[in-house]
Amino acid sequence: MADGAGWAGTRVLITGGLGFIGSTLAIRLARAGAAVTIVDAMIPEYGGNLFNVEPVRDRVVVNFGDICDRHAMAWLVRGQDYVFHLAGQVSHVMSMTDPFPDIEFNIKGTAVVMEALRRHNPTAKVVFTGTRGQYGPAAKLPVSETAATNPRAIYEVSNLTAEKIIQVYHQTHGIPAVLLRLTNIYGPRAQMKHSQYGVVNWFVRQALDGEPIKLFGAGKILRDFVYVDDCVGAILAAGACAAAVGEVFNVGWDRPTTFLDVARTLARLCDGCTWHYAPFSPERAAQEPGDYYSDITKIRSVVGWEPRTILEDGLRATLDYYRRHRGQYWARPGGSPARTAA
Repeated sequence: MADGAGWAGTRVLITGGLGFIGSTLAIRLARAGAAVTIVDAMIPEYGGNLFNVEPVRDRVVVNFGDICDRHAMAWLVRGQDYVFHLAGQVSHVMSMTDPFPDIEFNIKGTAVVMEALRRHNPTAKVVFTGTRGQYGPAAKLPVSETAATNPRAIYEVSNLTAEKIIQVYHQTHGIPAVLLRLTNIYGPRAQMKHSQYGVVNWFVRQALDGEPIKLFGAGKILRDFVYVDDCVGAILAAGACAAAVGEVFNVGWDRPTTFLDVARTLARLCDGCTWHYAPFSPERAAQEPGDYYSDITKIRSVVGWEPRTILEDGLRATLDYYRRHRGQYWARPGGSPARTAA
């Protein structure tokens, strides 16, 4: 079922389904024959974009709603076989200046979703996507699921709290749940209007706009970057795996690379792309967790998933998508909207 087979006829709800990962998941499931319902609040700057589901717009039901609305969620969870819970505030940087959206959407919203399931559909399987930031700075590399959690900002704290809420509903009320901690995901359909999250996609925008990519320090910080199609494969594989219920899994890659490698690869793939080194600002230096990459032994052995898309291929596909559809995501330099291919 990871690649779509076996999902035909299932009923699925995707919270945050017009966002980056949620829309990619919706497209995969709709093409596989699932009955897909999306709920998305379309909060400005969060990345919700109706164009994201354009390839399957006539095959999905879109509900413009808020996961904190108890009455709406009580209705929407009914009859679903799966709930893929992806909605939330997803910016570490934003959470440092305004923690309340994280508390509202990530914590309260998750509680609303789980209480709706407890009351109206306790047999639906929940798949939750948290963040590798729940671990905080890595004490040992690669980082496994047994590592201590020491988040450094409210965003990561709120994701860890959401994960714990779901675990309580699984353990106490028997709601089947799978918990994922995602690493740095990049690819088509991300929000591209600002740089508050999605550093690789922001590099892609700079490359296409001919703006120099800024590498902090020596650009040698290690990260594991995962292409969005591989990430969605992990979500589906974990959702379909009976042995995954009740477990926490890293979704990452144990083959890390550096930001310098990303910039050099983009320079090869995109004419006019340049980059330069820049010193860390005090704020960025205080927030930078250092090297991080995931131990994916557990998801590889239990679920049978591992990433397939090497960085160069993923960046090439991402550049191609935004070349064709840039106008749906941001304006050209100077403010004029770009025309996009059909």
